[in-house]
Amino acid sequence: MSDFDPNRRQLLKASTVAVGGVAAAAGLMQTAEAAAVAQPAIPATPVLMSILLRVNGAEHQLMVDPRTTLLDALRDRLHLTGSKKGCDQGQCGACTVLIDGRRVTSCLTLAVMQEGHDITTIEGLGTPTSLHPLQAAFVKHDGFQCGFCTPGQICSAVGMLQELREGAPSHVTGDLNAAVQASPLEFRERMSGNLCRCGAYSNIQEAIAEVAGVKR
Repeated sequence: MSDFDPNRRQLLKASTVAVGGVAAAAGLMQTAEAAAVAQPAIPATPVLMSILLRVNGAEHQLMVDPRTTLLDALRDRLHLTGSKKGCDQGQCGACTVLIDGRRVTSCLTLAVMQEGHDITTIEGLGTPTSLHPLQAAFVKHDGFQCGFCTPGQICSAVGMLQELREGAPSHVTGDLNAAVQASPLEFRERMSGNLCRCGAYSNIQEAIAEVAGVKR
């Protein structure tokens, strides 16, 4: 029979204490995790910025979330609903506006980025009693059906004709060293970013060609 071994007893006591400590620590961690889960989420305070937008010749001071797109600022804050929200991804062109004369899809630019620029929407091109030449041509040639894409089509056409006058080439321009000629082929290529679900493309082209002075 073996004699009493004090070292072995001490080892067993130490092991028991260690196991107990681990179990207690695990219990504390579970309690802490449960407390963390139980804490209500603290809503993030929205950060707002003051901006001055110049739209259709009028200045508007707005407080906006810096993530606000120009399209949402125009429609929801300034109530200029001519610019339409179609795809909201810059693919349909329904939200096209003019910024310093250049056509821009307003869903892809932030309102805070356009402070200090001249923004023109369809509401700023003409009035019911004094239509812009392209607006009048769209009416004359029935260049719309449901009308959803029409504001973007017209704003885009205004910018596109200006690009032609400035001699900017497109993908279908044959001679990059020669003056760019307005043609139905150039119109189709340059307006390809504006979609019409009704399929009024031929009439839209007729309207643009008339304003550009191109015979079809």
